[in-house]
Amino acid sequence: MTENKELIEKVNNAIEQLRPFLNADGGDMELVEIVDGVVKVRLMGACSECSMSLMTLKAGLEEAIKLVAPEIKAVEAINIPSFA
Repeated sequence: MTENKELIEKVNNAIEQLRPFLNADGGDMELVEIVDGVVKVRLMGACSECSMSLMTLKAGLEEAIKLVAPEIKAVEAINIPSFA
């Protein structure tokens, strides 16, 4: 990962806040990398096949991350198509 440890910790904390909701539906996600202000995550379990995954990323995780790390421009999943 090319960004600093403090930013990585903020992003991981945002993921941790969502994790119970993801786990309840049989899914999960993990931070892959942060490059040039873009957080890249891997969706796992049910999240990798769920039609609501893009909404979870944009309305859930991206908003949570931008609150604690305004320097983040976007959140992308490396294993689902982007519709942006």
